[in-house]
Amino acid sequence: MPGLVAVTGLVLCAVGVDRTPGEAERPVAARAAVGHQAVRPPIVPRERWLADAAYTRPPTRYADRVTAVFVHHTDSPNDYDCADAPKIIRYLYAGQAGVRHWDDIGYNFLVDRCGTIYEGRAGGIDRAVVGAHTQGFNVGTAGIAAIGTFTAGVPVPKAMTDAIAALAAWKLGLVGIDPRAPVRLVSTNSLSKFPAGTRGTFTAVSGHTDGYWTACPGAALMARLPEIREHAAHIQGRR
Repeated sequence: MPGLVAVTGLVLCAVGVDRTPGEAERPVAARAAVGHQAVRPPIVPRERWLADAAYTRPPTRYADRVTAVFVHHTDSPNDYDCADAPKIIRYLYAGQAGVRHWDDIGYNFLVDRCGTIYEGRAGGIDRAVVGAHTQGFNVGTAGIAAIGTFTAGVPVPKAMTDAIAALAAWKLGLVGIDPRAPVRLVSTNSLSKFPAGTRGTFTAVSGHTDGYWTACPGAALMARLPEIREHAAHIQGRR
């Protein structure tokens, strides 16, 4: 595949496994239907990219609900054929769960440049799976990674931003959250921009750099977040 580099050379735009004291595996209670829910977009299950590359992992950890989404990019090449996206995700997984010995791939979802959405971290697409994508703010959030590198001046495919918007609209709509709304999140790790135990205010759809010292998801993709929020709100039926 053009531009694909070895797993050991990939620069991964995710920040370790953020262990939260007292966080344990637990079922999520059923919730009453809320307003402004969106239809779940098509999501390719992880079995389609995982193949036989699975590492042994500990039990999945869950939060009560997802109240915010953090957008990332993978810092990998942009000139890929979308048919090769599963192979790219496998490389990312091998770098995080294999080379770095994380408990799984860090991102909850990944989106390729053609707009195909892939399930990332194991535990259930419609559940509040705790990922490893935004140090200090993994609990109660979902990490969505755009496959590619979107630094200043790099075009961001519309199919990709449309898919991110649809995914955010559905995931946040499960608990009635407007993608444009402010949300308050408690930091669990002082390696974030906020000391552990303090609250930070974010937009419900934010970039990795909003919570952690990083340029991720790249200036070009950050500049598209207002549009993504508005599109997600429209998908939820909001004005």
